Amino acid sequence: LHCNLLWMTSPKADLHTPKEERFNHAALVPQFVPRIPCYRADLNERLGLVVERNLPFAQWANHLQIAYFGQRNILDWTLQEDGGNPPHLPNAFRNPLAQITLAVPDEPADDPDRGPDSARHKPWSTTGKGSTRFDWVAADDSLQWAAFRRLVTLLRSRGNEVFVVVGPFNEHLMASENLPAFRQLRSAIEEWLTANDVPHVLPPALPSLLYADASHPLTEGYALLARNLVATPALRTWLAPR
Repeated sequence: LHCNLLWMTSPKADLHTPKEERFNHAALVPQFVPRIPCYRADLNERLGLVVERNLPFAQWANHLQIAYFGQRNILDWTLQEDGGNPPHLPNAFRNPLAQITLAVPDEPADDPDRGPDSARHKPWSTTGKGSTRFDWVAADDSLQWAAFRRLVTLLRSRGNEVFVVVGPFNEHLMASENLPAFRQLRSAIEEWLTANDVPHVLPPALPSLLYADASHPLTEGYALLARNLVATPALRTWLAPR
């Protein structure tokens, strides 16, 4: 598991703010308990998500929508326009069952807007020095960290062997006075992992020019991180045959 401290950089990132916020994958958060202050879905939506989460058929139907129908239900898929003028409905008379090919998707083509040859694939800074100040959420108060702990506990209760990689966060981006709060948070996470016998590693920060932003390395950064992880005694022990 990757414990990404980016989600604790502010109350907003931690879903802690009282103001309603839109965020990705809202279906994954607890719908009722614990309460997420910024999540304001109505009762019908929450109940629907709980049903979908707990009924295997609903999960399977959602998987089919993602894999074969462009993340649409069949009704929306049949009414999907082709973008022409005037618009046409190319799926209106197609058999939806023919879409379910059971074929394994091919590797996606390089994205010119996001891939290693794109304009955005570059270091976050040319100087390697930052002045960003994050409003770090303490571990004891963090909804994200509480959710991560629940996830670790759940996976282990199901017989999974869990290994946690914490970070590495781009420390170079932060102002020097912001580092103590970050390191205190990271230490609290390490203490919990150690106390609960969760195998883990806290990789040191990568060189500054190997980061694209606060938490995403560039291609060379991922390669260096992978080499460092493979050489880590904790990971070697975890991977060793038992």
